[in-house]
Amino acid sequence: MKIKSTLLGLAALLLAGMVQAQEWNFPSDPAQEKKAREFNAAYTDFMGSEQFVEATKPLNWLLVNVPELNESIYQNGVKVYDGAAKVTTDEAQKRIYQDSVMAIYNKRAEIYDNEKNWIENKAYYGYQYFKGDKDKLAEPIADFEKALELNGTISYQLIAAYFDLVYRNYAYNQAYSGEEILTIHDKVNKMLDEAAVDGKDVSSQKATLEQLLVAMELIDCDFIENTMGPKLTADPTNEVLADQIFKYSVQYKCFSSKAFLQALEMKHAKEPSFSTSQVIAMRYLQEDNSAKAEEMWNQALKLAENNTQKADAQMELAKIYAKTGKKSAARTAAKEVANLDPSRTSDIYSMIGGMYMNSFNECKGGESRVKDYSIYIAAYNAYQKAGDSSGMAQARSRFPSKEELFTEGLQVGSTINTGCWIGETVTLASRD
Repeated sequence: MKIKSTLLGLAALLLAGMVQAQEWNFPSDPAQEKKAREFNAAYTDFMGSEQFVEATKPLNWLLVNVPELNESIYQNGVKVYDGAAKVTTDEAQKRIYQDSVMAIYNKRAEIYDNEKNWIENKAYYGYQYFKGDKDKLAEPIADFEKALELNGTISYQLIAAYFDLVYRNYAYNQAYSGEEILTIHDKVNKMLDEAAVDGKDVSSQKATLEQLLVAMELIDCDFIENTMGPKLTADPTNEVLADQIFKYSVQYKCFSSKAFLQALEMKHAKEPSFSTSQVIAMRYLQEDNSAKAEEMWNQALKLAENNTQKADAQMELAKIYAKTGKKSAARTAAKEVANLDPSRTSDIYSMIGGMYMNSFNECKGGESRVKDYSIYIAAYNAYQKAGDSSGMAQARSRFPSKEELFTEGLQVGSTINTGCWIGETVTLASRD
């Protein structure tokens, strides 16, 4: 994994200009004091000339014999032992030096009450040293988590390193459940979002997090439905889990799952919006639950922010009303769509024409053929408003004939009310 180069600057921060001004605690015994002063001067000279291996010897004496001499021996000790680890070619000795860096941090924590100031640095050294060692991964992870505990957050520049450790611990040691991984991912992702608000460029870190999450192959629609879904059913007030299910359902396009619907309904209950109402309504339509879909589209209509959204809601309501036999309500909703969005006039009146055409058996009274067939004239008029020539031709072919008009003492140009739910007064015309 590529870690942004600025991380190195963060790790180096501890090593430059950080020696605190405090009293030196030299031994009271003159011989020991002399030796401590000599070894302190010796290791700092070696360190200054980057002779890190040579510096370890006098520094080790100080750490063992005068551990409370001054905090600088711990601050500089990290630089010395890390430098020695980098220059040695013996792998066993390299690990000894690396372990010494960790030991210096641990000893410093025992003596000085300022762990929160440097725990991130310790964690990052541990990441560099142990990320390839499955048996030691837990150590730097614990240090990162200690940093979170002490400071409430970790530097955005180190988040990718922390999550890489989590990924490796999961891959090597199966150290987490899928839900635990997602919880960690969401937590650190939120930290990156906060850093972005502060003007930091977190694009590299976010990309790394997503690459690692994908590499874990944790999430797919089955995982969301069969692992996360039952947990939400068992704990329907778990908003964190609901947010995860919603987020990952959208990310992995798992819109047909029951878990997604449940999470979406929780999100809508907390923050109702046109879009959440819309998606819930569409899900209920997929399940052929027209009553619930109608309820949600009515909510969407109330939550709509503009005429386009209102027209969308009214159009879907019109379809539901038509499907459930509420034809008058369907026509009313459809006409409202045309009022809200005139560009839909053609579709609306084609729909109304079709509803009229399909209402013959429902509306025929059997007493007057002209009256019964007048609904086709109403359909023709609707198709004409729509500019639907094909629909007009079909409707005209069902007009009453001149003979039928004559038989009932009626003529072309007179008017008649269709009756039934259509209830339109039309001007009579014949098909011939």
